[in-house]
Amino acid sequence: MTRRRTATAAALLALLLPLPLAAAGTAAASASPSALASAPPSAAERSGPAVELPRPTGRFAVGREDLHLVDRSRTDPWAGSGPRELMVTMRYPARRDTGSAARYLTREEARLLLVDRGLEQAVPVETLAGTASASRSGARPLPGRHPLVVLSPGFTVHRATLTALAEDLASRGYVVAAVDHAYESVGTAFPGGRVLTCLACDRSEETGMRAVSGNRARDVSFLLDRLTGPRPAWRHAGLIDPGRIAMAGHSIGGASAIAATAADPRIRAGVNMDGGNATPVPATGLGGRPFLLLGAQERGPGGNESWDRDWPLLDGWKRWVTFDGSGHFTFSDFPAIGEQLGLNDPDSPLPGARSVELTRRYVGAFLDRHLRGESRPVLDGPSADAPEVRFHTP
Repeated sequence: MTRRRTATAAALLALLLPLPLAAAGTAAASASPSALASAPPSAAERSGPAVELPRPTGRFAVGREDLHLVDRSRTDPWAGSGPRELMVTMRYPARRDTGSAARYLTREEARLLLVDRGLEQAVPVETLAGTASASRSGARPLPGRHPLVVLSPGFTVHRATLTALAEDLASRGYVVAAVDHAYESVGTAFPGGRVLTCLACDRSEETGMRAVSGNRARDVSFLLDRLTGPRPAWRHAGLIDPGRIAMAGHSIGGASAIAATAADPRIRAGVNMDGGNATPVPATGLGGRPFLLLGAQERGPGGNESWDRDWPLLDGWKRWVTFDGSGHFTFSDFPAIGEQLGLNDPDSPLPGARSVELTRRYVGAFLDRHLRGESRPVLDGPSADAPEVRFHTP
């Protein structure tokens, strides 16, 4: 959640190819023309080593569309001028054999992510940009009304890093909105050939991370207005059941789930995946709404001051769950990408495929229980088939 690079992310990506690393540096490239992420991958982007995210577990195909939203009522807090902008990837249950393959990242987004970690000489841009997934751009939606889940990524990283989770939820009948918050990643493509870089990376050192989570909470409320209001911005907004909305996030995105849930009563449930609570749980609680703290091994009681502080204030159904052998990026796509190339992250020995499986299992069970009212015994305590999972009751 800070500007400091995590050893976990660097170690994992450094192993992608056995080439010498360049010196670590900060992404400082200027915005250059780039297509939006919904465009299909080019032949060049498919020419690197084959990488594919684990297939979704649900019975539906996964459709995808990207939205560009502009909140003209707010000045961007990081740029200090111009309206606040969001890039959103919508995923939804879709008809099979419709739509076209969607790229994971644009080439420029992938390049900036690698440059930020000093790995541009070690990992081909095409390897990261061309990661294969199950999403089909422009696929025809299945009829019905579905719960909505908003996903917010970690600080500096792209919304694509939560693709494995987003696709699994969509395949199981959820509509998922993954959000990139302008100027909070090292590189996100916007319309008009713009690639916005991380102005917040420097500004947040002055404002503190609570400003980030607070801004994201406002972003999410605006997003819900545009998805569920009288003139929705998404052509398939009729798929969304506005009475069943949850938010989950990784790292600062998880802290933002707390901030957004506290601020917006439309959010019925929240998940924080390994984020320190930059925005504390209010002293009055969350109005009895359920919340899941899902963390790396070190997030057990006593391992994180903010979780210890806020646990008593969660006043609805709640769970505090950690995975043995996990690290900060366990809940993202990074471990699975490394494992596709036969690599291991020494700071997070939990295998990549298992990381994805467990994250999907517990986030999905939580959402099923609280948005669909379905019994999910896996949330009641330890399971014999998941010895890595720890339930904490401080």
